[in-house]
Amino acid sequence: MTACDSNPASSRGSRSADRRSRLPPTRSRSVRAPRWNGSLEVAIKAAGDFSSGVASVKPGTAVYVDGPHGVFSIDQYEGAGFCLIAGGVGIAPALSMLETLADRDDVRPVVLFAGNRNWDSIILRDRIDEVTTRLNLTVVHVLEQPPLDWTGETGYIDGDILVRHLPARFRRFQYFACGPVPMLAAVENALVGIGAPADHIHTERFDWV
Repeated sequence: MTACDSNPASSRGSRSADRRSRLPPTRSRSVRAPRWNGSLEVAIKAAGDFSSGVASVKPGTAVYVDGPHGVFSIDQYEGAGFCLIAGGVGIAPALSMLETLADRDDVRPVVLFAGNRNWDSIILRDRIDEVTTRLNLTVVHVLEQPPLDWTGETGYIDGDILVRHLPARFRRFQYFACGPVPMLAAVENALVGIGAPADHIHTERFDWV
């Protein structure tokens, strides 16, 4: 019996709804820590009531963790290399994959496309720089509002940008993209448009619940 049961007079349904009202809020988040070392790391953008309040949670507060769920993982798909495409805070799962590959001394080529509004809005930039020293990694930053002296890619991640930076054997890569829904739709179309196999394209959307 639930709170939306067809019988509003049901006391059993009322008790169920009351119990639910006292449960802590639940949200889906991407784990950022590359390996289990006794702790979990997540990157959370302050964009709503729940995420904006996370920073005020005091150390020692009990939290409940479930999962992981889904198959957005480099361990699920074999490839000659990887292309990771991240929009904003979507860099969190991408960085977890990169650090996992680096910890394994993986020598396969990896290309990371990171789309952001401007240079200062790039999160975890120091971690990206660090993992670049441990991998066969090419990082391509794409800025919507670049500084005046910017010589890199600008605008949005599209087919032209992808082709300029992917290696010749990119059709053998596995592709992982994480970001806002409109961006992912555009990226998926761009990847298929340049010849990436559709079954090699894997996405994680911010609005998944």
